[in-house]
Formats: sequence, C-alpha cells, structure tokens
Amino acid sequence: MKYSKFIIILGLLLFQLGAAQEKADVIVDKAMKEAQANKKNVLLIFHASWCQWCRLMEKNMERPEMRPVFEKRFVTAYVDVQEVGEKKRLENPGGQELMNRYKGEKAGLPFWLIISPKGEVMTDSFNAKGGNLGSPATQEEVSVFIAKLDQVSPLSAEEKKKIENVFVKK
Repeated sequence: MKYSKFIIILGLLLFQLGAAQEKADVIVDKAMKEAQANKKNVLLIFHASWCQWCRLMEKNMERPEMRPVFEKRFVTAYVDVQEVGEKKRLENPGGQELMNRYKGEKAGLPFWLIISPKGEVMTDSFNAKGGNLGSPATQEEVSVFIAKLDQVSPLSAEEKKKIENVFVKK
C-alpha cells in the first residue's frame, strides 16, 4: 500500500514537472532562430487564457484565408502572462518581465510586437495616441494594424482586403 502511494505521488510530481511552462526567453529564442533561418520577422504576442480579445486575435489569424498571410511573413510566438488563480500555472516564467521590457506593462492584452531577425523591435501594438490596438476590430484599428504590418513586410492589396474582411467586426 505504501509503495503504491509513493508511485502515485511520484507520478503526480513528474507530471507537474513535465507540465511546467516554457520560459518566455526560451520561446523568444526559438522564434528568433526560426525567423533568422527562414528570413522572417517574429510576431510576439502576449496573451492570457481568460482574454476574449486574445482568443479573437488568435482565431482571426488562424482562419484559412489569414494563416498564409501571417505564415509567409512571421514566426508567431505566444507568451502567456497575467493569468489568475489556478491558471497562474499557465504563465510562461519571465513573460510579464519581458512584456514590461517592451513597455507593455500597462497596455492590456493582447499586446504584440514585431521583431526583426536581428532582434530589433520594428513595430508594436500601440497606436499613434499610445493606446493598445490589441486585437483590432474597428475599421480604424484594423487600418492601423494593416499599416503596421505593411510597414515591416509589404502586403498586397488583396492581402490587405482579406485582413480587413476578417478583422473588422461589423
């Protein structure tokens, strides 16, 4: 009986260790290496499981008509931050500190930025007034989003229209 309790406890401990989230800097390092190898930029997105806007952004980017637009230009990396309660375990260690380093501590979620393969921040989710676009949804927000994407990796007129059609919520 004691032996089986030990096995169960050991199994739970190993499961917890195996389920530990990857450190934020490891996620970014992997994305940077892939971006360098494939001559792409990194789209780094800070998000949380409870965040509706985060889920909407991911859903929009994963739509069949959108996925090729983003995959062609970016290595997308997600860092989980600002979880609460029992979901705190989902956070990537060092994620909030990394977000703060990119001036996103008061931005809200999702907060994103585009980094060159050399590690330079090319643009971020702040609009001209200093507000966070997050997951753009209005015509104005989506226009700014498109301009930021186009600035770092030119988009065709067709791609811009696709982004507009998917992201603008009517």
